[in-house]
Amino acid sequence: MKELLEIIAKRLVDNPDAVSVTETKNESGTALELRVAPEDMGKVIGKQGRIAKSIRAVVKAAAIHNDERVSVEIVQ
Repeated sequence: MKELLEIIAKRLVDNPDAVSVTETKNESGTALELRVAPEDMGKVIGKQGRIAKSIRAVVKAAAIHNDERVSVEIVQ
């Protein structure tokens, strides 16, 4: 899932080298933390959070396909 999130984020931003994804396992599943350059935050979040919701939906769908639980957090 980490690689999928990285690929999606790098395609959206102007500065793909600044994209990083941190994966943390916990009792409720996997938490993915997406970090991008400050000037690219708007591109990853989108108007009214639509792009962020879409990213989360795609990653969750792939996780369900693999019988996993994944949450995506976008942080600065």
